[in-house]
Amino acid sequence: MNLLACGRDSCTVSLRDPETVPSCVFTGPGRSRIPYRQLIMIFHPANWAFRSSVWCWRSRAVLKAALKASTDVNGCRWYSTPIRGGVTGMEDILARVVAPLPTYETRDKYPPPPESNSLEFMHFYGSLDKEDKLGFLTKLSQDFGVDHKGVSELALRLLEAQLRDLATIHQIEDRLRYGLTPRYKQLLNHISRAEGGVKFLVDLRADVLELISSKASETPHIRDLNGTLKSLLSEWFSVGLLRLERITWQSPCEILQRISQYEAVHPIRNWTDLKRRVGPYRRCYAFTHAAMPGEPLVVLHVALTEDISDNIQSIVRELAALDFVEDVNKINAAIFYSISSTQAGLQGVELGNYLIKRVVRELQSEFPHMAQFSSLSPIPGFSSWLQGLLSQYKKEGRGSDLLSEQEWKEVEQATDSAPGSAAIEALRKLIATSEWMRSERLTRVLEPALMRLCAWYLYGEKRRGYALNPVANFHLQNGASMWRLNWNADTSPRGVANSCGIMVNYRYFLNETSQNSALYLQNKVIAASEQVLGLVSQFQKSSKL
Repeated sequence: MNLLACGRDSCTVSLRDPETVPSCVFTGPGRSRIPYRQLIMIFHPANWAFRSSVWCWRSRAVLKAALKASTDVNGCRWYSTPIRGGVTGMEDILARVVAPLPTYETRDKYPPPPESNSLEFMHFYGSLDKEDKLGFLTKLSQDFGVDHKGVSELALRLLEAQLRDLATIHQIEDRLRYGLTPRYKQLLNHISRAEGGVKFLVDLRADVLELISSKASETPHIRDLNGTLKSLLSEWFSVGLLRLERITWQSPCEILQRISQYEAVHPIRNWTDLKRRVGPYRRCYAFTHAAMPGEPLVVLHVALTEDISDNIQSIVRELAALDFVEDVNKINAAIFYSISSTQAGLQGVELGNYLIKRVVRELQSEFPHMAQFSSLSPIPGFSSWLQGLLSQYKKEGRGSDLLSEQEWKEVEQATDSAPGSAAIEALRKLIATSEWMRSERLTRVLEPALMRLCAWYLYGEKRRGYALNPVANFHLQNGASMWRLNWNADTSPRGVANSCGIMVNYRYFLNETSQNSALYLQNKVIAASEQVLGLVSQFQKSSKL
């Protein structure tokens, strides 16, 4: 067994194969460890499956009810293995656990279904493989959705009632609103009340989103199911129900490990790295929810600095003494250098923007003199976009529009390529392989060209009128200003491959964020600094846009 001490006296983390065993086992003071043989018994697949299935029942009464509900003449009905091609099995369980939608008149008097229905649904779905989940979700959304015939009849009644009194119209509208409720929504609501039910539904929506993005299912029913789940999750995860937690080195070990695992922007290398990111001159905050205890939903890392940082190396890679005390006089700015959403099923549910606003209030309370708030953001997709642009200009014979004549000469000499298409292709390959970073000459020559191209990518490339880059779109929606592009800001292999090492500061001027957000969302206007607008202007002149 591989043992990794987290550096605290309170626990030891024991790591095994993450595919078969939970990632860590925690021990008490004294650094005592669970014997290997005992771990094997605890995490033996049979024992673990049994324990997991038992733990999900709240009480003996519920367990008995569930066993009774899932028993037929042949004995118990357990779904410990996927039911391949088990359409009949799927139909059977759906017919049993998805209760009919009560009539409009009895909607408030209808008794709730037994909790065992929700638990049986959760257990059955968890036993399916990816292919069977697709069939199951398709059947659920198609056969247990909205009663379209009833809705059509109510719509006709509403049209016919337009000349009648207002009370009658309102009553028919209310009936129509109720009739538009999918039958499965009632089941989803009841699942949310079961232990682990909210987390189950978050993961269920993640599966639905994966089906939609992979185009495994093109049916509108699946999209309706996704919309229903998103609507419910948006209500359950509204900002008033979220708890803001500051993560420190004294936080529970399992929380720290999740913070490390979920870090998607700048991966955490080891415990020392993690300790630095939650230590002095750093802050780490997360939103949590009572229905998913110990599970951070969205995580924000903040660096406390004297000035607005222009590179990530100084924040996450430069080693410094860990045992020192913060000097308040050296803290003038808060840099949001990483924000990660941890739950794929909460995609589209607004969490990150509220987290930043809450953190700003927390920091202002801790440091009343602090007035500078900014992100230091990566630019994912820039390199890919640039390679596509070079390929397009090569086909159109417009390479001279991207770089100046002198810049192209330098590229041709450094790559030993002929003018025109050959030089464009050579540059495209340099960008794709990041080989240009090895040459001081090419780095110097390409800096002005890449900076103006990046400025245009962020400011000028749009999708439905909004910024194409998802990180830019996120901060601009929040009311930030596109403030400064930074050269050689992320020299890691990942940073160079994704954005040619360039990063951008989105500055939060607190007295302007509301106006900036409204202008962007309503009029698609991007607030930008003179530096950014100057680079954009240079690109427009050179590319004849």
